[in-house]
Amino acid sequence: MVRAGTTVDLPADDGDAAARGRIPYRPVTDRGTLQEASMPQLEVDGAALTYDDEGPRDAADSPLVLVHGWTANRHRWDHQAAHFSARRRVIRLDLRGHGESTGAGVPTIAHLARDVVALLDHLGVERCVLAGHSMGGMIAQTVALAHPTRVERLVLVGTTGRMTYSRGRGLLMAASTLVPFRLFVAANIQRAFAPGYPREEIRAHIRASAATPREVVMTLYGAMRAFDVLDRAGEISVPTLIVHGYHDVQLPLRQVLRLAKACPDAVVRVLDAGHELPLEKPAELTGALESFLSAKP
Repeated sequence: MVRAGTTVDLPADDGDAAARGRIPYRPVTDRGTLQEASMPQLEVDGAALTYDDEGPRDAADSPLVLVHGWTANRHRWDHQAAHFSARRRVIRLDLRGHGESTGAGVPTIAHLARDVVALLDHLGVERCVLAGHSMGGMIAQTVALAHPTRVERLVLVGTTGRMTYSRGRGLLMAASTLVPFRLFVAANIQRAFAPGYPREEIRAHIRASAATPREVVMTLYGAMRAFDVLDRAGEISVPTLIVHGYHDVQLPLRQVLRLAKACPDAVVRVLDAGHELPLEKPAELTGALESFLSAKP
């Protein structure tokens, strides 16, 4: 059952991409080089983390920190960054081994959470609104649990508090790691989009994901499968927005409703999309975030 306060946008005819506000694929240059010479980096435990720090530093509102998901990069949040940086400080990074950041894979989501906290420390951010998509949502939950005073509000997009599989699905996922790497990536990225998403754009995202080093992809795949903070979700006392795709088969809707039930101050938005909400429904996601941040605590 969907909780009180939940808004559900049921499937409908979307119209063209421009009407949906979808942004095009943003490529990243060859690994180890920067698209812009001025792009700042932070060295953390052998990794050089590339990040953007945009918007007014003297804004009354707390900074918005955006964390992308597995095999993606900080440009997943282009629509939200462009919208909110006009009046609020917006920070986003490429996680280690992703996009324009260097570094090897790490065995747990907690390691990635420490990278995010290190960046906040480096930038002098004591308290923020923390948003994460997919694996980034796992990171955001980990930060909120480990450093509750540093998170003012939490936004969880297409994520879960516990990776749960049926026996058949678990066996299928284990077997998928045995196929050639590019096929493994293609299978996972293909199914992340709702039916009808343009195939040429999906192929572009598959190519970008496959450019992420194999060791990083596979190590973090294991970290996500081991992720489980559901029993601690009740400790997340800050206002929490959970946005999920109606067609998400990567992390089915029932998983996020279980997480919402455990969080004491959570509201759920369900959009007509798959797992890749920042790509499939950028304008709707921005609108949901705007409404959430505009509401009085």
